[in-house]
Amino acid sequence: MSKAGERAPVTSLTLLDATMVGIGAMIGAGIFVLTGLAVDISGPAALVAFALNGGVTAFTALSYAELAAAIPRNGGGYAYVREVFSAPVAFVMGWTRWFTYMIAGSLYALGFASNFVEFGHIYGVGLPGPPVAYALGAVVVLVALNALSTEASGRGETAITLVKIAILGVFVAFGLTAAEVGEFDPLFTEGALAVLPAMGLTFIAFQGYDLIATVTEEVENPQKNIPRAILLSVLVTVVVYLLVVFVAIGTLGAEQLAGAGETAIAQAAEGFMPAFPVIGTGAALIAFGAVFSTISALNAVVIGSSRVAFAMGRERQLPAALGRFHHRYGTPLVAILASAVVMLVAVVVVPIRIVGNLASLFSLLGFVIVNVALIRLRRRQPDLRRPFEVPFYPVTPILGIVCNLLLGLFIDPFTWALALGWLAFGGGVYLLLSRRAGPATPTDVEIQPAEPLDTPKETED
Repeated sequence: MSKAGERAPVTSLTLLDATMVGIGAMIGAGIFVLTGLAVDISGPAALVAFALNGGVTAFTALSYAELAAAIPRNGGGYAYVREVFSAPVAFVMGWTRWFTYMIAGSLYALGFASNFVEFGHIYGVGLPGPPVAYALGAVVVLVALNALSTEASGRGETAITLVKIAILGVFVAFGLTAAEVGEFDPLFTEGALAVLPAMGLTFIAFQGYDLIATVTEEVENPQKNIPRAILLSVLVTVVVYLLVVFVAIGTLGAEQLAGAGETAIAQAAEGFMPAFPVIGTGAALIAFGAVFSTISALNAVVIGSSRVAFAMGRERQLPAALGRFHHRYGTPLVAILASAVVMLVAVVVVPIRIVGNLASLFSLLGFVIVNVALIRLRRRQPDLRRPFEVPFYPVTPILGIVCNLLLGLFIDPFTWALALGWLAFGGGVYLLLSRRAGPATPTDVEIQPAEPLDTPKETED
């Protein structure tokens, strides 16, 4: 029940919409912006880095799927940790996940800007103003769309994501005929260990399926559709990534791809893709797809970040105004605006490589906590109804914990220092809010799924 003058979340998103939120976030700036940077670190073995990241991602994705089915609440990882850990631990989880999505939003916005400018250059058009201006504009437009309508932002995400999948499919179809396996020999030109820092940098490209869980209460039949959407989005994304990276390295070569930087995929397309009606060269088509991809990824994290802030506000771990849906628009308006502020600041002041590393680090740490939450929930509530269960438990979540921790160790010390600074700032916020309002109580929470999913009647059955 929502309070007077407030609106509860509306179930306006389908299985397809939810799946596209995950795919839209993962197949975005990561594949277009970070591929060249990963090749610069590890050479042709960047393909191995993407493949291993896919395996690491699968362990935690399975944990998310089980938790989402058992605890169908907005907020994703934060909601699950809040269910089984103390308030301070839950706050740390929510604080880092919120920041991860917001900082990832700045990465996607910057990726959009660079590809948008490159798209203009292909047609001989010099766009006025610095690229950062287009990044800021993209954030403002998508924040406005999300503030006005969840259904509109969700349907828009679906349409944009389907378009970019089709464009990447064209890239792969032509590229497989032109790629040379010899470009991968030798595979480990920078040494086998160079794969690990490349994995740490590109792990942000596999963040996105967790965004699906942040909108659980806005998805039809969430206990069935959320796990399906999570697993489908991971499967599709890993397959697309491996094909795209293989084609990019096999056609352009590792050395040239590394030098291409953030526009590596578009430059790779110049060598083998034909001209297309209206759009023009293959590079133009890929640049067009990159614009779509980064926009859909940005839209997905605007959705996800605001829902984490909403969940924390509802639990009184952030100001209560963040935990309300607007009475007219039916969206968490204040949470959306608060998330947008951090994205806009990060776009202006944080370099893109630092953005990628910082978002990756917080994702890795957050995924560790989610896997621990799954194990703890199994032990504390063994009879809880679980429409989906992780296979090979407890091996799967333990592997998720170990792999995520290992990758985190290969992220540079400066990024760790920034992360600790954000956590220290969050600690101050938590103490301030705790003294002013006191800790949340069960009556502060509008939805507590653990009880209705595990009623005495169901247990007896």
